[in-house]
Amino acid sequence: MRCVIARFPFDLVKSEVEQSMEGIPPEPAIGSCVTIGRRIYPVKQVGQVITRQDRRDFTASEVSRALTRLGFTCHEAPPARPQSPVEPSSLPWADTPLG
Repeated sequence: MRCVIARFPFDLVKSEVEQSMEGIPPEPAIGSCVTIGRRIYPVKQVGQVITRQDRRDFTASEVSRALTRLGFTCHEAPPARPQSPVEPSSLPWADTPLG
């Protein structure tokens, strides 16, 4: 499928995008993301890999639009998992009386 990203035309195919991202570890998901296989990638990371351009040269919405047209699911980053609360007994100062 022909897509224009950062004023440059690209002929993108879904299977080629999947193959390009194979073996590349996803960066922490912030902002716009895309699900490729079982992994969630930032849209800008995928755009950099498939266009070989600097991330500052294109917008996330340009890449999201192209990836959506190819059949990928684009979405906002999932909320961060809450950290487990610290047990008071594991804190060294929890057993000492105040004052």
